[in-house]
Amino acid sequence: MNKPVVLITGASQGIGAAIAKVFAREVRGVRLALVARNEKNLAARARACAKLADGGVKAVEIFLCDVSDEAAVTGMTAAVTKRFGAVDVLINNAGVFAGASFAETQVAEFDRIVAANLRSAFLVTRAFLPAMLTRKRGDVFFMSSIAGLAAYPNGAAYCAAKFGVTGLAQVLRAETKGTGVRVCCVHPGATWSPSWSASGVKPGRIMPAADVARAFLDVWRLSRRTVVEEIVLRPERGDV
Repeated sequence: MNKPVVLITGASQGIGAAIAKVFAREVRGVRLALVARNEKNLAARARACAKLADGGVKAVEIFLCDVSDEAAVTGMTAAVTKRFGAVDVLINNAGVFAGASFAETQVAEFDRIVAANLRSAFLVTRAFLPAMLTRKRGDVFFMSSIAGLAAYPNGAAYCAAKFGVTGLAQVLRAETKGTGVRVCCVHPGATWSPSWSASGVKPGRIMPAADVARAFLDVWRLSRRTVVEEIVLRPERGDV
């Protein structure tokens, strides 16, 4: 695709930042819309993408947004559309993790985790999907998790949210077959990010964010005749 517009939520760190970097480095003419709440980190990622000497970045813009807030998403959508026009690749990466047993999970914490991981994906996709359907072309990625495929103890809110993301992706895929819009749900296992820094787990046991990011790029690059519905990525040494 010539000069695609790629929108990435949760782009200020971790896998989102790695996805931005790999698209900036390898897709000539790419236009990146980086979305997150942390302006300082987001601006740093934008500068890093713009400076990639071997890349073909045409433009990088940041858009501050709490993607779990409907009004904020509406405003962000208008700003992105005004700056870039239609979005070609939508990557719903935003999310948070916190662990607690079912009995110990507070209602407010449950709501926060579900909003950040599931509600955000619904709101952002709903905002940009109509233009893709009109153009009969587009790619929508959902960042689920292995926690969206198999539950585990102390993951009540997170597993519920990620199972929801998996279901949301499956519904959208069923509804968009034959429209030119491809839907892919990605299920990573443990992936190194700042949230692991205080865990005591050695980085060598966890997948690098760059590897997960490359999976998004490689799936997008496939012929339009091919849809990767779901992809599972796990650390080679097993789950952490």
